Amino acid sequence: MPPRPVPLRRPCAAALAGAALAALLTAAGPAAASGDGTVGTAFARAAADFGVPRDLLVAIGYGETRLDDHDGLPSLAGGYGVMHLVDTPAHRTLRTAAEETGLPAADLRRDTGANIRGAAAVLRAEADRLGLDAADRADPAAWYTAVARYGGAGDDTTARLYADTVYALLRTGIHAVLDDGTTVDVDPSAVTPELGTYADAGPAPGSEDYPPAHWAPAHPENYAAGRTEPISVVVIHVTQGSYAGSIAWFQDPAAEVSAHYVVRSADGDVTQMVRDADTAWHARDGNAYSIGIEHEGWVDDAAWFTDTMYRSSAALTRHLTDRYGIPRDRRHILGHAEVPGNDHTDPGPLWDWDFYMSLVTGDTPAA
Repeated sequence: MPPRPVPLRRPCAAALAGAALAALLTAAGPAAASGDGTVGTAFARAAADFGVPRDLLVAIGYGETRLDDHDGLPSLAGGYGVMHLVDTPAHRTLRTAAEETGLPAADLRRDTGANIRGAAAVLRAEADRLGLDAADRADPAAWYTAVARYGGAGDDTTARLYADTVYALLRTGIHAVLDDGTTVDVDPSAVTPELGTYADAGPAPGSEDYPPAHWAPAHPENYAAGRTEPISVVVIHVTQGSYAGSIAWFQDPAAEVSAHYVVRSADGDVTQMVRDADTAWHARDGNAYSIGIEHEGWVDDAAWFTDTMYRSSAALTRHLTDRYGIPRDRRHILGHAEVPGNDHTDPGPLWDWDFYMSLVTGDTPAA
């Protein structure tokens, strides 16, 4: 997870495959709605009050956080709650939620019921701007553009990546078990979304440095061109947020952080955001000599660290160690927390270093 900028020193960074996704659709998280309702009740009420399809609202929250509020702590991109409400110069869903609901920002950040209600209000406001009438709003397929905009991406390709994730969840279905024992379910539904203006947004081009990856460049203000030291270390991070959300954040000039690569939890999809030859801001004093790999998820939830993610990331690390002559050992393949001069804890104690290194060294086949 990339740290925030520090004075006088540039800082650090922090269409899912249906079969891979299906294996991940039971998740636990500590979110609990306030008042007399469960999280499931909060989704139903917010959906009814704002005319947003309930299953769509759940899919957005599940795609962002797996319905885990992370005890009110913000994500890498500054998003709060199960619905990841954000207030940055480029993405202001938290502020819009406060304006539309009249609820205080503090409640929207920490109260799950308020957070869900705020997200529904943001989506309805976007639907109104798009001119969706009552019949449109009843059809989840008509909400694609509103969902894409909710994600806050700075370009159409990343916005489509975000929306495609949500609609993949609708097609596959969701069964989330929360810490209070209640469940939130979405039955599988064959939804074919109306892509609207995003129909022409094709997939990201391929990476020149690592052909299996997509190429979605970070904003130029979030990294430095060139390097001052040879590449000698690979640094493992956890995004503290979603895959699409992290990509969008590194494309936001307000971030002032980045990583070279981001790996998705469900299917191991990889996106490169900074060329190997350039210096991503992900590890403070270690930036100059390292390559940073972000992994979708949260340090306190091992469910994000899937077998597919481990294998995909290990294949990338094997490629990097081959290309740059980096020894395949724990002195040269480090967690963010192990880089000198850093105060972060990722990838945390739930990251399986023994398994990961066995994949990197070839003791366990990575493919």
